Amino acid sequence: MALAMRQGHPSAADLGELAPPMMELDYAKKPADYFTVERQEMLPFLPPNCRRLLDVGCGAGAFGEMVKRKKKVEVWGVEPVSSVAAEASTKLDHVIVGTFSPQTELPEESFDCIVFNDVLEHMLAPEQALRYATSLLSCTGSIVASIPNIRYLPILWRLAVRGGWKYEDCGVLDRTHVRFFTRSSIIAMFQSEGYVVSDISGINPYQGIPQASKRLWNAYEFMNTLFFRKFNDLKFQQFAVVAQPTLP
Repeated sequence: MALAMRQGHPSAADLGELAPPMMELDYAKKPADYFTVERQEMLPFLPPNCRRLLDVGCGAGAFGEMVKRKKKVEVWGVEPVSSVAAEASTKLDHVIVGTFSPQTELPEESFDCIVFNDVLEHMLAPEQALRYATSLLSCTGSIVASIPNIRYLPILWRLAVRGGWKYEDCGVLDRTHVRFFTRSSIIAMFQSEGYVVSDISGINPYQGIPQASKRLWNAYEFMNTLFFRKFNDLKFQQFAVVAQPTLP
């Protein structure tokens, strides 16, 4: 199906071939709950006027199902893992099996919100994904994203003090992550693709790595206070981002 693209926004030809935005990695080895996390902490970031939402990397549909239940929103999903997408299709209004790219042929200017819950870091070209998303958003639409923070204190501690950089099944050092971000680089990426970041908030503080002891966090709080909260970002495992494309 040929889609007429919004004037001033990139066409599929402009974007080129987005596939593969995710590397061909073995997601079948992920823990059973990897695709079923609800992500309730992301609900407050959804726009209040949202009527149709696109969940990119929707997994088994847990987040979208929760949104439908609590906000009465029509939810679409895109999921590259076919077995997981099949489960999502029993919960969401419409699910497309595949990667997020112009070849997916999603309806343009149709979504009030496009959600990337810990998805952009799995993509080889997240900038192109954000560029493509502009053609799918309604005139008042927003991007809502959760993105891991590589400046999370336990990661820096393990690297700087112990010399460790161990990939894991999930978390900030998920072995299927191919891009890494800080608060400032998240903002820079969105701005480079013509977005205005209206909110960026730290979420899930003091979590994620059992080896991060209470003593480490107490030391961090002391140093952060001493330096006038300059290192606030180190306590957050992820950042929630809300952004809108600038008008053409």
